[in-house]
Amino acid sequence: MTSPDTCRIAVLDDYQGVALTSADWSVLPPGCTVDVAREHLVGEDLVAFLTDARVVVAMRERTAVDAALLDRLPALELVVTTGMRNAAIDVSAAAERGVTVCGTGGLAGPATELTWALILAGLRRIPEEAAAMRDGAWQTTMGQGLEGRTLGLLGLGHIGQRMARVAHAFDMRVTAWSPNLTAERAAAAGAEPVGKRELFATADVVSVHLKLGDRSRGLVGAEELRAMRPDAWLVNTSRGPIVDEAALLTAVREGWIAGAALDVYDEEPLPADHPFRDTPGILATGHVGYVTGDNYRTFYTDAVEDVAAYLAGAPVRRLDPA
Repeated sequence: MTSPDTCRIAVLDDYQGVALTSADWSVLPPGCTVDVAREHLVGEDLVAFLTDARVVVAMRERTAVDAALLDRLPALELVVTTGMRNAAIDVSAAAERGVTVCGTGGLAGPATELTWALILAGLRRIPEEAAAMRDGAWQTTMGQGLEGRTLGLLGLGHIGQRMARVAHAFDMRVTAWSPNLTAERAAAAGAEPVGKRELFATADVVSVHLKLGDRSRGLVGAEELRAMRPDAWLVNTSRGPIVDEAALLTAVREGWIAGAALDVYDEEPLPADHPFRDTPGILATGHVGYVTGDNYRTFYTDAVEDVAAYLAGAPVRRLDPA
């Protein structure tokens, strides 16, 4: 068991190696030490790294902190997640074991920006044209524009609303569907509420912006993808399990749709041999929607504040069981 005068803080999944430089950890009380894992840890490697840690700082939903893991970490007192929601952390199990869970602030802009980057890169064939230029070629593809086309938003929450505003700047029509969408909320965002099938059938780009839950898991399957036009694109920067991966692979390979742009997956990091990495028509990035310097500074600065507040006996941004 650790001494009450010491506090080992374990930071998970710092792929870019920026956790320690994105915030001032020196403001924490004497006796605090910070250890950083640059790689994604699983199984016994994860348990070994977290042993004797009083605090774990988790980056988004990269690592599951469930009851089984918590039971193996008797020294753990505080889990900090970047953002104010993390489906990979069992907040109820933590509370039952006396472990506090706190969150951080975050920026909505990076996810919106990355979604539009993927849309533009896919429709304008930017990866192919850039590769062709490196090979000495010139004008090898025919891109597709956005003006006058339809963006279908599957979900019209905070990020979906930002997506709609940008779409209007491109002179696009915006449609939206979600299980609880009202006409008033759609109108306030500048979107036309439509049925789910109509959204898939009429959109040039379908962009997913739903939270992952029992109702949204597998929501986009073969039926929805078959309803799309063969020149339409599916974009998912929300959560991988919302879209049926097998159905999407078939849809792209058999030409049901023109392509898919993805930043999220059922399993992350995406296995090296996963077909999403090399299937023509799939533009894939490694869940970098939130990965910007500004966002990381917000995440880690707030994480330091969470730790300091907890050690002072007054936790902030506490996440309680639903």
